Amino acid sequence: MSTDFSTALKNRRSHYAISKDSVISDERIQEIVNEAVKHTPSSFNSQSARVVVLLGEQHDKLWNMTEGILKEVVGGSEEQFAPTAQKMAAFRGGYGTVLFFEDSSVISHLQENFALYADNFPIWSQQSSGMLQFVVWTALEAEGLGASLQHYNPLIDEKVRNEWNLPESWKLIAQMPFGKPTAEPSEKEFQPLEDRVKLFK
Repeated sequence: MSTDFSTALKNRRSHYAISKDSVISDERIQEIVNEAVKHTPSSFNSQSARVVVLLGEQHDKLWNMTEGILKEVVGGSEEQFAPTAQKMAAFRGGYGTVLFFEDSSVISHLQENFALYADNFPIWSQQSSGMLQFVVWTALEAEGLGASLQHYNPLIDEKVRNEWNLPESWKLIAQMPFGKPTAEPSEKEFQPLEDRVKLFK
């Protein structure tokens, strides 16, 4: 493992304290996402990943929308909702959000054409999406941006599709708010590697 890749791998963490500042240009952010989508592997080279990048007012709109939906679902008093509101404010306080989708029409097409593997294609789709999320997350970290991975789907799916006029076949998988880190992430504990990795030769 090269030093640069190893460093990026180790430094990639969940950053919840982020600001509306960015240390790179919007063009560089799009370049990072484009490269990740293009080069992240997928089963049968299906290329089923779809991504939406929200910046500025569009980013704020997502988290305002999510907060509104959660208020309806969770209910309760303002005091009871306060911890959730704080989370929404923290995500909204970032510079942007990357939305990760998988195109279910591509997966359905593969299931029809390769029936023997039909049950596996949704699983492989999720695995490919996970790789894409990791690539984008690590690439943002390497540029000096902090991010975290959130999952408010399927609660927000319909409103997200309607707001940004996205195809019905795009299934929302995860949301990644990002921005300039304003605090160090908490310490991370690791389980013993000898319990997790086996080598035979």
